[in-house]
Amino acid sequence: MAAPAPVPRPLELDPKYDDYDFPTTAAVPLSGHAGYLTEAQQAQVSQLRLMLESEGYTKRLDTLTLLRFLRARKFDVNLSKQMFIECEKWRQETNLDDVVPNWDYPEKEEVFKYYPQFYHKTDKDGRPVYIEQLGNIDLNAMYKITTGERMLTNLAVEYERVADPRLPACSRKSGVLLETCCTVMDLKGVGISKAPQVFNYVKQASVLSQNYYPERLGRLYLINAPWGFSTVWGVVKAWLDPVTVQKINVLGSGYQKELLAQVPAENLPKQFGGSCECAGGCQFSDMGPWREEQWAKPAKWEKKEGGSEAKPAAVIENAPADVKEVKEGAEVKAEGNAAPPADVKADAPAPAAA
Repeated sequence: MAAPAPVPRPLELDPKYDDYDFPTTAAVPLSGHAGYLTEAQQAQVSQLRLMLESEGYTKRLDTLTLLRFLRARKFDVNLSKQMFIECEKWRQETNLDDVVPNWDYPEKEEVFKYYPQFYHKTDKDGRPVYIEQLGNIDLNAMYKITTGERMLTNLAVEYERVADPRLPACSRKSGVLLETCCTVMDLKGVGISKAPQVFNYVKQASVLSQNYYPERLGRLYLINAPWGFSTVWGVVKAWLDPVTVQKINVLGSGYQKELLAQVPAENLPKQFGGSCECAGGCQFSDMGPWREEQWAKPAKWEKKEGGSEAKPAAVIENAPADVKEVKEGAEVKAEGNAAPPADVKADAPAPAAA
């Protein structure tokens, strides 16, 4: 028997932390999501916040953030607290709050020759579409352009930009709360010789995203999956939550029909079967509601103390040379139910976001 549909219930906001300027009711009526919480779940949000406040935490205690950590740990408040604290420790160790508004990645265009990873418009549900192409990955060549540390730093920065400004802009345009992305990973050109890199890459992605950016995956399409990839996928699935596995579609070269059912042709780059051809290349356009004046607003991390707004990160030049980068090994660690820290190192590229 199917579980009864959750009863709509306005989200109880905390005026101290919740200053949202976008919709706060989830697009789909699911238990544990904003606008569909039970009284017990709403109470667990307050309980988690009080526990964290008692230990001195004051940042990122807004309701939607706490809900993501609670859902990631099945509303076990103690496990959610542990996960949140590990995330905050990682943020402090990497100085991420200071890195994000000052981050500059001038080697991006050169890195993209081997490993394109970019956001491009939205899917039919209004979520950001994130695309990666793994077939040309060449770590030796990439490490002549950048470092593993800088790739990990860029990964973290892009996750932050997903949270703000991309998802808030998409939520404003859609009229409902959107908290996840639609990811397309193109495996064309990934043969036996590159399988270990892909294996490590996917493992890194699952560790970093599940530990520090939970509940961000909406749908994942693995396209142009090579022969034998199903064996690799069978191993990867073991690391993932069953709910996450249900969001993943492994497709071969005939992926276009299924992908276009989720992403409108006008929003999908032509090389993947869509009709979009952005000037200068879709991979560099960063087009989406977050670039549309009607829906875009400065990210909170762009605002300086005192209320004035900093220049958007995309146009900041001459970033301080001493900006601390995400360090391999120290930046990803977890306990309890989180994935093991030893698996996340700068020995393979990691995705910007998923």
